[in-house]
Amino acid sequence: MADVIQINDMTWRIEDGGVRFFLLAGKEKALLIDSGMNTPNAKEIGESTTKLPIMLLNTHADPDHISGNGSFESFYMSPDEDENYRAHGGTGSILPVKDNEIIDLGNRTLKIITIPGHTPGSIAVLDINNRVLIGGDSIQDGNIFMFKERRNMSRYIESLKKLLLYRDEFDAIYPSHGSFPVGPELITKLIEGAEQTIAGRAEGKIVDVFGTTVMLYKFPYAGFLCDLPENMK
Repeated sequence: MADVIQINDMTWRIEDGGVRFFLLAGKEKALLIDSGMNTPNAKEIGESTTKLPIMLLNTHADPDHISGNGSFESFYMSPDEDENYRAHGGTGSILPVKDNEIIDLGNRTLKIITIPGHTPGSIAVLDINNRVLIGGDSIQDGNIFMFKERRNMSRYIESLKKLLLYRDEFDAIYPSHGSFPVGPELITKLIEGAEQTIAGRAEGKIVDVFGTTVMLYKFPYAGFLCDLPENMK
């Protein structure tokens, strides 16, 4: 069963096993950011927490972030994530969001920042007044999935560097996995680790992830789960 933990009067995190998602309330509306891994009742969880009308936005469409999407006829998502979403059985209509788009919940403005790499349509959400960045899977101190189709490490690095341009606009990062919260300094560390990994300078070990053999490049601050090098397949 998911645990609902209040962060402040208008913000909650929902812990769903190894993944978390968020509920943000404004004066007029509330927004679920993702809908969990084992929570087809994500909308009901939101409705039991606030009386405001609830919308949904997905940071990306991996299966552990969309289990409750079926309760919504439409939801916000990057259009670049459509293929990934449908590949995982996603239903409903995507309300496309673009870079720097603003979603206003009523005296609470959220800015969309596109950060492709982990998936083609990954996004981050900047909670402007609260100075918080909600980063999905891309910024965390756990092991970041970068294997199989639709992952792109080079674009991931570019996206992290893009987030540094917003560095003066947030004080904390709310990740979907790992420790909560994490500090903005983690972005620079992830860039360094990803660059070492893509350049072949990082030491990896073979691990099994849900029946797939991958290479884990582990750093003191996080890890990257990547496809096996060609000479090891």
